[in-house]
Amino acid sequence: MKLLPAIALPLYALDQLTKWWVVEHFTPYDEPQPVIDHYFYLCRWHNTGAAFSIGSGNNWFFVVLSVVTLAGLLVFYARGVFRDLLSRVGVGLLIAGILGNLTDRLRYQHVVDFLLVDLHVRFANPWPAFNVADSCIFIATGCFIIASLLEGRKPAAPVAD
Repeated sequence: MKLLPAIALPLYALDQLTKWWVVEHFTPYDEPQPVIDHYFYLCRWHNTGAAFSIGSGNNWFFVVLSVVTLAGLLVFYARGVFRDLLSRVGVGLLIAGILGNLTDRLRYQHVVDFLLVDLHVRFANPWPAFNVADSCIFIATGCFIIASLLEGRKPAAPVAD
């Protein structure tokens, strides 16, 4: 159980620290400031929906969904459902991301997004703004996918008749 807070708490703190800095130094929806010109920018955008602003305006729905999801993850983690290291790391990342965005929803009634990447690819120009919590959720998803693929490669246990 020590792995979960060791991953989730520092990433949650990083998420909240970076969002605090953005809120203190950026005005919402001002011109994005280049970090790497033509590729990476800092901005301050507000999102009341989920990824890609899906469900915008439903902040309280996402608060409830986040709380239910956190409770479920903690129960399943405590029961040992996540057996392999990659899945346990994924849960830590997922909890950090959910807590980070949940805190924003409760504090500001929206999520603070501030990382903006221009991939110079059609339909992703620029990519929607995101934050540290979103990155944790994205990486957690990758961990779960890889863990499930690795699990699928293990030989099947013999079936008793």
